[in-house]
Amino acid sequence: MKLSFVIPVYNEEESLKELHKKIIENIPNTSYEIIFIDDGSTDNSQAIIEEIANQDPNIKPIRFRTNFGKAAALQAGFDKAQGDIIFTMDADLQDDPKEIPRFLEKIDEGYDLVSGWKKKRKDPITKRLPSKIFNLITSMVFHLRLHDYNCGYKAYRKEAAKSLNIYGELYRYIPAIVWSKGFSVTEIIVTHHKRKFGKSKYGASRLVRGFLDLLTVTMITKYQRSPLYLFGASGLIISAIGFIISIWLAVEKFFFGMSLSNRPLLFLGILLIVVGVQLISLGLLGEMIVYSSRQRRNRFENKKDKN
Repeated sequence: MKLSFVIPVYNEEESLKELHKKIIENIPNTSYEIIFIDDGSTDNSQAIIEEIANQDPNIKPIRFRTNFGKAAALQAGFDKAQGDIIFTMDADLQDDPKEIPRFLEKIDEGYDLVSGWKKKRKDPITKRLPSKIFNLITSMVFHLRLHDYNCGYKAYRKEAAKSLNIYGELYRYIPAIVWSKGFSVTEIIVTHHKRKFGKSKYGASRLVRGFLDLLTVTMITKYQRSPLYLFGASGLIISAIGFIISIWLAVEKFFFGMSLSNRPLLFLGILLIVVGVQLISLGLLGEMIVYSSRQRRNRFENKKDKN
């Protein structure tokens, strides 16, 4: 069995050597590789990574010319990783490498993804409270109860990690994405240390991005194969409300002689019908795109089989 460690790095020059040392100390007797992804650091992180790589041939550095974000760094690491079990962790020493054997024990129980749970989180309440709300909402949406979706400390079977295609801020929802693909997911409580060096890279703006990404992940995990179920159902409900309003106004006009020229409700009914029809049309368009992509994929696979 080979272990891979995928570690995004952004301005963490002070922690890298200690992190490398602790990982080596806690790896069981097996082969390994450590992939440091320098996400456009502006300090000496890259020089430190190169220094470590000169001492340890199992280090595989990746360098981005600019800061593309954590999702891009993780995806680059997943693409390059060759291990049977792939770990991800942050480079700031808040994740404790002593937990590595516990993750492996859980993987041995048959799980495809083991996610860390920072139960006693060493962060200010301004980070803990939004995180609790985020985890509660995400668990309700995806019906996968986890206490800490956003914990970067995870262990994957190779198949689960290689199935991912993450971008933007979707790394927060990796457990939900993996779960939607049919892999098994669980979590373990992990030790979380206070940050020793540097400062946090995340601000309040990530709350807005996190909500938008929740919509994205909901779409790609639940409605990617049948977008009409999302847009069509919404369109039918909205159109039905518009029709009911319009019929009611028509009854008032023809049976009670009431004027409609000064009734804002008339414009609301028309608006709801138009919006509903547009949503249904959008769902049908999505179905056509999904169908076309499946047809192209099937033709390509049939050609490969013939060759």
